[in-house]
Amino acid sequence: MTERVPVLRIGQVLLVSIQTDLDDQAVMLLQDDLAAAVVDAGAHGVVIDITAVEIVDSFVGRMLATIASISRLLDAQTVVVGMRPAVAITLVELGLSLGGVRTALSLDKGLQMLERARAVTHGIPLSGSRVDSSFEGTVPKTAAGQ
Repeated sequence: MTERVPVLRIGQVLLVSIQTDLDDQAVMLLQDDLAAAVVDAGAHGVVIDITAVEIVDSFVGRMLATIASISRLLDAQTVVVGMRPAVAITLVELGLSLGGVRTALSLDKGLQMLERARAVTHGIPLSGSRVDSSFEGTVPKTAAGQ
């Protein structure tokens, strides 16, 4: 029997920490469980932590994109965090760019990304200043090394 991946709630964000490589059935269960959890919790964000994932195939890669799309349709942003270089290389080699899926190197950065996106959407000031409404998830030039 396939184990379900736990979906944890932290405020208005759902956290999924994938600790093992997933088979196809586990990915399908995660998709269903996460969609239900987004609706039940009224979550505005989903973080999928794949730090422990060493191998992905085309099905798992497509399902990450599908999960992000489902969450977006349910009014929640998704960030995939902790992607290993080998996983990123494999996804690119499989032709899966995960378009529309935001990524961050760490859980902390992923949560910050969701906080900034929510602040922009709702005009909420961060750190005592007015949020720049032109923010669209782009990488600042200084962070991109330019």
